[in-house]
Amino acid sequence: MTQLSNNRIPRPGRIFPERQLSPEEKAKRKAEDEAFYQRCRAIFERVQPELIKDHYDWFIVIEPDSGDYVIDPDEKVARGKAREKHPNKMRLIACINETGTCGRI
Repeated sequence: MTQLSNNRIPRPGRIFPERQLSPEEKAKRKAEDEAFYQRCRAIFERVQPELIKDHYDWFIVIEPDSGDYVIDPDEKVARGKAREKHPNKMRLIACINETGTCGRI
């Protein structure tokens, strides 16, 4: 049986402490993420009522700058189609259902 050694020294913090974000930068990024989510959510709520009837539980990938979206029953295919249409843009993926959440808990 292998014996575990007790001479392991715990590390005193982050691996790269110089790469920590300032509280202002963290707040800025959080605000940008929230604004991005709200733009995508507005598009989702606009198109969800008409898509939910025929495409329930399909995936929707939203690009908020153009207002464009891609739907497909397969998540990977939906991501691929969206990447082809908008290669260098941030996109949001959601599921076409009542809440927009994907998966189960």
